[in-house]
Amino acid sequence: MSATLNDPRIANGMRAQFALRKQRLDAGAKQIGWKVGLGAPTALQKNNLTAPIVGFLLDRAQLSTGATVSIKGWTKPAAEAEIAAYIGRDLPANADRDTVRAAIGALGPAIELADVNSPMDDIERALGGDVWQRHVVLGPKDTSRAGAKLDGLSGKVTRSGQDVPVPADLETNIGKILDIVRHVADVTAAMGDRLRAGQFIICGSLTAPMFLEPDDTGIDFTLDPIGSVAVRFSS
Repeated sequence: MSATLNDPRIANGMRAQFALRKQRLDAGAKQIGWKVGLGAPTALQKNNLTAPIVGFLLDRAQLSTGATVSIKGWTKPAAEAEIAAYIGRDLPANADRDTVRAAIGALGPAIELADVNSPMDDIERALGGDVWQRHVVLGPKDTSRAGAKLDGLSGKVTRSGQDVPVPADLETNIGKILDIVRHVADVTAAMGDRLRAGQFIICGSLTAPMFLEPDDTGIDFTLDPIGSVAVRFSS
């Protein structure tokens, strides 16, 4: 069992989340992946967490790169430039590092859109609402990056045409991708599911949080040399 579920905030929140997931799957949605949140060192410390919190991603939330989204009426819209880790084989709980590495079949750029409509320090409520998830936008994926090979990768993010700083070490704000993938495998197994081949994980924001304003026009993210992904906003 994942040790994070010893925290009653997480245990209760994940039970509520999986009830929400079941409702949406029963209504015809299909799960495509998982997400993590609050994984930056400052967020972990502030919220007394030992690992990021985990949410699910559904097919109906996925947008094509370059899509235009209206965020009118959202409570507190946010965008995150992330690395997507594509899972090439089922991964059980408590896997060793080599097994985790072998399960990662590719990497690629992604953008997540979230609506932070509950207090960020209310972990149980955040989990029950699927960690504020609204949309995910995927770019190209690179199988030569299997095993989470990050050597030579760099990120460039622009928000409404203005550069947003991205750390040279892409794991600065998210932690080790291998640890994230293993953590998601452990949590999903503890909840009676598993991390499955064909799914992907978006691994957390590479930059400081980008809370969107009404005049924001878009986010562009290049994970060089893999490729780019973008999303636009309508007023």
